Amino acid sequence: MSSIEILQDIARRPLEEAQALRPALTPELLNAHPQHHNSIAWLLWHSAREIDEQLAGLSGAETVWTAQGFAERFGLELADHEMGFGHTSAEARRIRAGDPDLLLEHLRAVVEAQLSYLDSLGDADLEQIIDPQWDPPVTRAARLISISLDAVAHIAQAAYIIGMDPAAFEEPVVQEDQAEQPR
Repeated sequence: MSSIEILQDIARRPLEEAQALRPALTPELLNAHPQHHNSIAWLLWHSAREIDEQLAGLSGAETVWTAQGFAERFGLELADHEMGFGHTSAEARRIRAGDPDLLLEHLRAVVEAQLSYLDSLGDADLEQIIDPQWDPPVTRAARLISISLDAVAHIAQAAYIIGMDPAAFEEPVVQEDQAEQPR
Protein backbone atom coordinates (compact mmCIF):
# COMPACT_ATOMS: atom_id res chain seq x y z
CA MET A 1 0.00 0.00 0.00
CA SER A 2 1.39 3.39 -0.97
CA SER A 3 1.39 6.49 1.23
CA ILE A 4 -1.41 7.99 -0.88
CA GLU A 5 -3.50 4.83 -0.52
CA ILE A 6 -3.06 4.93 3.26
CA LEU A 7 -4.14 8.58 3.35
CA GLN A 8 -7.15 7.76 1.16
CA ASP A 9 -8.16 5.00 3.57
CA ILE A 10 -7.88 7.41 6.51
CA ALA A 11 -9.84 10.08 4.59
CA ARG A 12 -12.77 7.68 4.09
CA ARG A 13 -13.10 6.87 7.79
CA PRO A 14 -15.11 9.92 8.93
CA LEU A 15 -17.82 9.26 6.33
CA GLU A 16 -17.91 5.53 7.05
CA GLU A 17 -18.31 6.16 10.77
CA ALA A 18 -20.97 8.85 10.26
CA GLN A 19 -22.97 6.68 7.86
CA ALA A 20 -23.06 3.92 10.48
CA LEU A 21 -24.89 6.36 12.78
CA ARG A 22 -27.62 7.18 10.23
CA PRO A 23 -30.32 4.77 11.53
CA ALA A 24 -30.35 6.58 14.89
CA LEU A 25 -30.25 10.14 13.56
CA THR A 26 -33.64 11.73 14.05
CA PRO A 27 -34.13 15.50 13.81
CA GLU A 28 -34.93 15.55 17.54
CA LEU A 29 -31.78 13.67 18.52
CA LEU A 30 -29.60 15.66 16.10
CA ASN A 31 -30.34 18.89 17.95
CA ALA A 32 -30.55 17.57 21.51
CA HIS A 33 -27.99 18.73 24.02
CA PRO A 34 -26.56 16.22 26.51
CA GLN A 35 -25.85 18.84 29.20
CA HIS A 36 -23.31 20.27 26.75
CA HIS A 37 -23.41 22.87 23.99
CA ASN A 38 -22.27 20.48 21.22
CA SER A 39 -25.16 18.56 19.72
CA ILE A 40 -24.81 15.72 17.20
CA ALA A 41 -25.76 18.23 14.48
CA TRP A 42 -22.90 20.49 15.56
CA LEU A 43 -20.45 17.58 15.74
CA LEU A 44 -21.29 16.31 12.25
CA TRP A 45 -21.37 19.82 10.77
CA HIS A 46 -18.04 20.72 12.39
CA SER A 47 -16.43 17.46 11.23
CA ALA A 48 -17.19 18.29 7.62
CA ARG A 49 -16.39 21.99 7.95
CA GLU A 50 -12.98 21.50 9.55
CA ILE A 51 -11.93 19.06 6.84
CA ASP A 52 -13.29 21.40 4.18
CA GLU A 53 -11.57 24.55 5.41
CA GLN A 54 -8.23 22.90 6.03
CA LEU A 55 -8.37 21.09 2.70
CA ALA A 56 -9.11 24.37 0.92
CA GLY A 57 -6.08 25.85 2.65
CA LEU A 58 -3.90 23.02 1.36
CA SER A 59 -5.29 22.83 -2.16
CA GLY A 60 -6.09 26.47 -2.84
CA ALA A 61 -9.57 25.42 -3.99
CA GLU A 62 -12.85 26.97 -2.90
CA THR A 63 -14.51 25.19 0.00
CA VAL A 64 -17.19 22.61 -0.72
CA TRP A 65 -19.38 24.62 1.70
CA THR A 66 -19.64 27.51 -0.74
CA ALA A 67 -18.76 25.90 -4.09
CA GLN A 68 -21.48 23.25 -3.84
CA GLY A 69 -24.10 25.45 -2.20
CA PHE A 70 -24.13 23.85 1.23
CA ALA A 71 -23.99 27.26 2.95
CA GLU A 72 -27.33 28.15 1.38
CA ARG A 73 -28.85 24.69 1.85
CA PHE A 74 -28.08 24.65 5.57
CA GLY A 75 -29.44 28.16 5.97
CA LEU A 76 -27.22 28.96 8.94
CA GLU A 77 -26.27 32.57 9.52
CA LEU A 78 -22.51 32.04 9.44
CA ALA A 79 -19.48 33.60 7.82
CA ASP A 80 -18.33 31.60 4.79
CA HIS A 81 -15.23 30.24 6.52
CA GLU A 82 -16.71 29.54 9.94
CA MET A 83 -16.15 25.97 11.04
CA GLY A 84 -16.84 25.91 14.75
CA PHE A 85 -13.36 26.27 16.24
CA GLY A 86 -13.76 28.55 19.24
CA HIS A 87 -17.55 28.58 19.16
CA THR A 88 -19.14 29.86 22.32
CA SER A 89 -21.98 27.84 23.80
CA ALA A 90 -24.52 30.18 22.17
CA GLU A 91 -22.82 29.94 18.76
CA ALA A 92 -22.66 26.15 18.92
CA ARG A 93 -26.33 25.95 19.88
CA ARG A 94 -27.29 27.94 16.77
CA ILE A 95 -26.02 25.08 14.60
CA ARG A 96 -29.20 23.12 14.03
CA ALA A 97 -30.14 20.65 11.34
CA GLY A 98 -33.47 19.02 10.62
CA ASP A 99 -32.17 16.65 7.97
CA PRO A 100 -29.53 14.08 8.90
CA ASP A 101 -29.09 13.23 5.24
CA LEU A 102 -27.99 16.80 4.46
CA LEU A 103 -25.29 16.53 7.13
CA LEU A 104 -24.11 13.23 5.65
CA GLU A 105 -24.29 14.58 2.08
CA HIS A 106 -22.08 17.50 3.10
CA LEU A 107 -19.56 15.19 4.77
CA ARG A 108 -19.61 12.91 1.72
CA ALA A 109 -18.88 15.85 -0.61
CA VAL A 110 -15.98 16.99 1.59
CA VAL A 111 -14.50 13.49 1.76
CA GLU A 112 -14.82 13.17 -2.03
CA ALA A 113 -12.96 16.48 -2.41
CA GLN A 114 -10.24 15.21 -0.08
CA LEU A 115 -9.92 11.96 -2.06
CA SER A 116 -9.71 13.93 -5.31
CA TYR A 117 -7.01 16.14 -3.81
CA LEU A 118 -5.07 13.09 -2.66
CA ASP A 119 -5.19 11.72 -6.22
CA SER A 120 -3.32 14.85 -7.35
CA LEU A 121 -0.41 14.36 -4.93
CA GLY A 122 2.86 12.48 -5.06
CA ASP A 123 5.25 11.43 -2.33
CA ALA A 124 7.26 14.65 -2.61
CA ASP A 125 4.07 16.66 -2.01
CA LEU A 126 3.39 14.68 1.16
CA GLU A 127 6.83 15.50 2.56
CA GLN A 128 6.44 19.25 1.96
CA ILE A 129 6.49 21.30 5.16
CA ILE A 130 3.36 23.41 5.25
CA ASP A 131 3.57 24.78 8.79
CA PRO A 132 7.08 25.46 10.14
CA GLN A 133 5.75 26.93 13.42
CA TRP A 134 5.73 23.53 15.12
CA ASP A 135 8.54 21.32 16.33
CA PRO A 136 8.75 19.18 14.34
CA PRO A 137 7.37 21.21 11.42
CA VAL A 138 4.05 19.96 10.01
CA THR A 139 4.17 18.18 6.66
CA ARG A 140 1.29 17.98 4.22
CA ALA A 141 0.86 14.29 5.08
CA ALA A 142 0.69 15.01 8.81
CA ARG A 143 -1.95 17.71 8.25
CA LEU A 144 -4.04 15.40 6.08
CA ILE A 145 -3.93 12.73 8.77
CA SER A 146 -4.82 15.17 11.54
CA ILE A 147 -7.85 16.63 9.78
CA SER A 148 -9.31 13.16 9.20
CA LEU A 149 -8.56 11.97 12.72
CA ASP A 150 -10.12 15.11 14.21
CA ALA A 151 -13.30 14.42 12.23
CA VAL A 152 -13.34 10.77 13.36
CA ALA A 153 -12.99 11.89 16.99
CA HIS A 154 -16.00 14.21 16.69
CA ILE A 155 -18.06 11.52 15.01
CA ALA A 156 -17.15 9.16 17.85
CA GLN A 157 -18.49 11.81 20.24
CA ALA A 158 -21.74 11.80 18.25
CA ALA A 159 -21.89 8.00 18.56
CA TYR A 160 -21.43 8.33 22.31
CA ILE A 161 -24.29 10.84 22.51
CA ILE A 162 -26.56 8.47 20.58
CA GLY A 163 -26.03 5.83 23.25
CA MET A 164 -26.95 8.13 26.14
CA ASP A 165 -30.03 7.56 28.21
CA PRO A 166 -32.78 10.05 27.25
CA ALA A 167 -32.63 11.51 30.78
CA ALA A 168 -29.05 12.66 30.11
CA PHE A 169 -30.30 15.41 27.81
CA GLU A 170 -31.35 18.91 28.83
CA GLU A 171 -34.74 18.11 27.33
CA PRO A 172 -35.19 14.32 27.29
CA VAL A 173 -35.48 12.81 23.84
CA VAL A 174 -36.98 9.50 22.82
CA GLN A 175 -34.60 7.52 20.69
CA GLU A 176 -36.12 5.08 18.21
CA ASP A 177 -34.68 1.90 19.68
CA GLN A 178 -35.50 3.01 23.21
CA ALA A 179 -39.08 3.94 22.32
CA GLU A 180 -39.79 0.30 21.55
CA GLN A 181 -38.47 -1.01 24.85
CA PRO A 182 -40.74 -1.17 27.91
CA ARG A 183 -39.58 0.86 30.89
